Amino acid sequence: MTKEDVDYNQMNGIALAYMGDAIYEIYIRRYLLAKGLTKPTKLHHKATHYVSAKAQAFLIEKMQEQNVLNDEELEFFKRGRNAKSHTSAKNTSVVTYRISTGFEALFGYLYLSDQIERLEELADWCINTVEKEGK
Repeated sequence: MTKEDVDYNQMNGIALAYMGDAIYEIYIRRYLLAKGLTKPTKLHHKATHYVSAKAQAFLIEKMQEQNVLNDEELEFFKRGRNAKSHTSAKNTSVVTYRISTGFEALFGYLYLSDQIERLEELADWCINTVEKEGK
């Protein structure tokens, strides 16, 4: 099975977020390793600055403030944000958790629609924003 076998247009927001969570995590892990971090505890601690629900909600807020996303990307973010999840938020509010689900759905959509250049552009934007904001 290839990603071409998956119809992202028919996929619900939770399924897109499931894929997007993994994809975004890969970009962050690659970035942290490239910075020379190798100790698992340090890697995990630093990664949470980028991949936590609070960090992802912050990033989406910044993307919206700066009009980073196009209309189609916003639609896929909203599909994830508005999806009914059967899991509960851990260490954050339900609203923050839903926004982060939308963030992950956006990354899942970009990956499954084979928009790799845009995916990398947004991942770099996220990394640079977190670094600049000191989050």
